[in-house]
Amino acid sequence: MFVELMPLLKQRTLLITVARIDEKLKVNVIPAKAKQGEDEALTTPLSYTGSAEELDKELGQHLASYVDSHLALGSTLAEAKAEMDAAAKAARQKAKTMQPTSKPDTATKKYESATPVAAPADTTPSLFPAQTQTEKPTTETSAPERSTP
Repeated sequence: MFVELMPLLKQRTLLITVARIDEKLKVNVIPAKAKQGEDEALTTPLSYTGSAEELDKELGQHLASYVDSHLALGSTLAEAKAEMDAAAKAARQKAKTMQPTSKPDTATKKYESATPVAAPADTTPSLFPAQTQTEKPTTETSAPERSTP
């Protein structure tokens, strides 16, 4: 049982508890944090319940599997963190190179045309279309024609 735990014990402290529940035993293996800020997944405990004979026979295999999974998870988390750190560093470098290092030349000015530009006509929006007069208004007033019977 302890031979299987040795690879994990190289990295962190383990707390092992054994309790009797009715006629069975419950074994808990609880890894302690190796450093502050460490991922909580690396402190996931293993609990195994069985008879004393079952524990003698199978606990070593379960511990070996647990340790392998734990080490693989730690390795995967370390790789992911290294990749994220590298990506963040590359993004910062790219942002630095994208920033303009010199100010634009203020000696070159855009020349404006000497002719004044007409101001846009005051156009107030209207609900009705503009009407144009094609006939001149007459000052004569004519009475309506009547027909005689």
